[in-house]
Amino acid sequence: MHIGTARTALFNWLYARHTGGKFLLRVEDTDRERSTESAVQVIFEGLKWLGMEPDEEPIFQFAQADRHREAVAEMLTRGQAYRDYMLPEELEAERERARAEGRVVRSPWRDADPATWPDRPYAVRLKAPLDGETVIADAVKGDVTFQNAGLDDLILLRSDGSPTYNLAVVVDDHDMGITHVIRGDDHLNNAARQTVIYRALDWEVPVWAHLPMIHGPDGAKLSKRHGAQAVGEFDGMGYLPETLRNYLAKLGWGHGDDEIFSDAQAAEWFDIKDVISAPARLDWAKLNHVNNHYIRQASPARLSLLVDDILEDRGISLKQGDLALIERTIPFVRDGAKTILELADAVTFALKVRPLELPEKTRAQLAEAELRGRFTRLRAALEAVADWGVSPLENALRAFAEAEEVGMGKFGPQLRSVLSGGAPAPDLAGAMTALGRDESLGRIEDALSLVT
Repeated sequence: MHIGTARTALFNWLYARHTGGKFLLRVEDTDRERSTESAVQVIFEGLKWLGMEPDEEPIFQFAQADRHREAVAEMLTRGQAYRDYMLPEELEAERERARAEGRVVRSPWRDADPATWPDRPYAVRLKAPLDGETVIADAVKGDVTFQNAGLDDLILLRSDGSPTYNLAVVVDDHDMGITHVIRGDDHLNNAARQTVIYRALDWEVPVWAHLPMIHGPDGAKLSKRHGAQAVGEFDGMGYLPETLRNYLAKLGWGHGDDEIFSDAQAAEWFDIKDVISAPARLDWAKLNHVNNHYIRQASPARLSLLVDDILEDRGISLKQGDLALIERTIPFVRDGAKTILELADAVTFALKVRPLELPEKTRAQLAEAELRGRFTRLRAALEAVADWGVSPLENALRAFAEAEEVGMGKFGPQLRSVLSGGAPAPDLAGAMTALGRDESLGRIEDALSLVT
């Protein structure tokens, strides 16, 4: 499920919520080779992760094939479609002539007398208008005009009786009561052909809205060289679903200067007519900014489970009590985390098993009598702290520095290294609060024992 597909789904979801309508899902699986079970599951899982599951059970297009053939039978009766008996080699020759003459393919069977029909398989083609124009009133792009002379007699039913995509989507959209078709602008040409089918069946044409593409930061078409493309990749890179919903909504649409907004606000404000027609650019810095916001808003309990999944992927199995330790540590480290991957890195100091291996520089400093003595006194001062929390520990550290008549720089860096084993860690009081009294004092004691 490509990131562009996810944004298209989001805009449909928001517009349905905005108008009090329904967000429906149809799996267009007429291409049986590409529509594997695993491919379909990727769509379902992507929408579930994004928090945009459909309001009704999904529809599978292939299962509606009899209904599609019924619509074609009606078009044949109305004279809006015809049987095409061209053989493969005849079709290829016609294609070559059409290319040479700068026109679309026209079958010689378009107006053939039924008395001349041979007894062999045939495709069914749309009898497209030969002159005039078809105007697409697009909610994003405005009116787009197509000359009918450039619209081919597209195949509705293949010679084996299977329906084609353009036919199937029209019949399904009509039968499902679809009022708005919001999709990528690579389907704009299809809108003209599908409009001809709607009119051939005397059905009301839905509102078209074709969304511009998403480009990479350099303005080029989004590709693998720009980084993640699929929704599952963003999940694996540590982005939250609410981040993607908020950020993708801003790609091509916006509400004033608002950068961060809730789903409810987005649904209240969103209107398809406000989508801009120019391509949007994926901006990783802005995405990271939004993700950091939602990491800071999420509950530590939820974040701890996400971190656990990442650590497990890294081959790190948590022991009893570690999950609670992670949850306790998260509030002290998440402000600087742009992704859940960075959050997982930030909590690893707390998971280290005693005795910690200290950096050589820290070991050498602690071997000096003055600092070793100061650390011995520091441990005693911390052990006397009755309420082991951020504020009391901050007060205790300041009081100790005053008593020693030194600045925090004379022991703070070494204390951080002792508490974390040289790994990144939050401020001293936060690190000790997360670790707890026994673990913090134990790590200091271990460090002293290494150099005595």
